[in-house]
Order: sequence, then structure tokens, then C-alpha cells
Amino acid sequence: TDIRHLFTSWFNRGFLQFERVEWRTSAAILEKLIAYEAVHEIKGWDDLRRRLAADRRCFAYFHPALADEPLIFVEVALTNGLADRIQTLLESDAAIDDDKKPNTAIFYSISNCQFGLTGISFGNLLIKQVVDALSAELPSVQNFATLSPIPGFVDWLNRLVQDEPPAFVTEDELDGLRMTDWHKNEIMREKLRKLLLRLCANYLTNLTSRGQAIDPVARFHLGNGASIERINWAGDLSEKGLAQSAGLMVNYKYAPNEIIANHEAYVGNGEIVLSAKVRSLL
Repeated sequence: TDIRHLFTSWFNRGFLQFERVEWRTSAAILEKLIAYEAVHEIKGWDDLRRRLAADRRCFAYFHPALADEPLIFVEVALTNGLADRIQTLLESDAAIDDDKKPNTAIFYSISNCQFGLTGISFGNLLIKQVVDALSAELPSVQNFATLSPIPGFVDWLNRLVQDEPPAFVTEDELDGLRMTDWHKNEIMREKLRKLLLRLCANYLTNLTSRGQAIDPVARFHLGNGASIERINWAGDLSEKGLAQSAGLMVNYKYAPNEIIANHEAYVGNGEIVLSAKVRSLL
């Protein structure tokens, strides 16, 4: 506890250096991005160059005592409208038209870099500072949201159908969900599409006895003052995406004038702010 308190004081907001990472940033730092990327693997220098292109932004926190060592970094895509598929965002030819000004910033990857600092939260500060920086740099960007994984959904769902399936799930649907590796079967996923979206909305709004979201990514963003804006079908069809969430992804929305109210509702009352579209799934 004493060590954690010491680290927290050493790495408080006053000592953190907020920097944009660009292609011209030192190779030592760029190599660290490739090594530390925790959400969507960076497949070499060409992939990294794409993620630092004109329609992208990358921001990181550094500390004076750790030269060339990012503490945490966030990758952002500048888009028109909400992004719904991570593969589209990561494709090399996915850039928006030059003559269209982006209206949305999509946070699609946040990576903590220093294992020894686990438990010291930089992410909430970083997201809010990035919102401020992008608002100042790009007045056309009015919307801020994530395209986030749902890492615990399939495990939760597998336990649910074995232990206590909801009354609205039919026997045929239960049979499908009890198949081995059902989440890898495209035909089965399509058959269960409506049900999976409903169950995912239930999962994301499910709270522990302490009033915390059971999904770790939801817990992070809701605690930061985000709302749940949209659940995306076929959002991540990678092997990892299918295994952890049956391919579903979620947009958490950061509305600057609603962040404080959303945070207080969630932390104080266990209330999760949902869009009408997500609410209709429940």
C-alpha cells in the first residue's frame, strides 16, 4: 500500500507529459508502440505508419523519469459517423475522403504500457485530454466515441445458458448456444443474431453486487462518464473477436457536456446511460 501510494504521487497528473506520437517521432518510441499495443496487434512498420496517417491520431503520456517509455497511449481514427467494424478501421485503404472533414473521433485502442504501474489509472485523464486537444485542433469533430471490445461476453453467455438461461431464450436457441464453438459458426451466429444483440445489451448493463459493470471495458468507460451508444454486429471477426464476443463490438459515447452527469449517475447510483437504440434491445 505504501509503495502504491508512492507511485501514485510520483505519477500524478502534474508530472505526466501529454504528447502526440507521429511518424516522425523517434524510432525508439515507435518501436514501443508496436511492442506494447494490447488491443489490436500492430503488424509491423507499414501497419504502424497507417495508424499514424493524416486521418489518425495517437497520443501518449510520458514521465520525465522514464525517457522514451510511454506509460499509456490511445489510438484514434477520424471518421464521418460512428465506426462499426474494427477490420475496416485497420485496413490500409480505409482513409476518409480528403474533401470531407471528419466529424467524429473514434478511440479504438488504449494500451497501458508499464506492468509495474497496474492499478494507477491514467486512461480516464488521457481520454479527457485527447477530447480537449482534438476539439481545439479540429473544430469539425463534434462527436467522440470508442469502438470497443466486449471481452467477457462469450464466457458469461456460456455460463448463463448452462446455469440459468433467461426465459426469453427458446429451446432451439439454447441448443445452438450449447454447441461447441458456436461463436465460430457464421450460420449459427446469423440464426442467433437478434438474440445475441439482446443478450449482449443485458451483459453490458449487468452490474455486480457492488454496482460495477461486470465487463471490464464497460466498467472503465462508464466510470469515465461515457454512455453506451450502439452495439455492432460483426464488429470484430478476428479469431480473438469471435472467441471473446461472438464478433460483437460496442460504441461508448463521450459527450463532453454529459461526462460529469453520466459519471455521477454510474458511480453514485449504479445507473448506466443508454441510447434509445440500446435500450430497445433490453
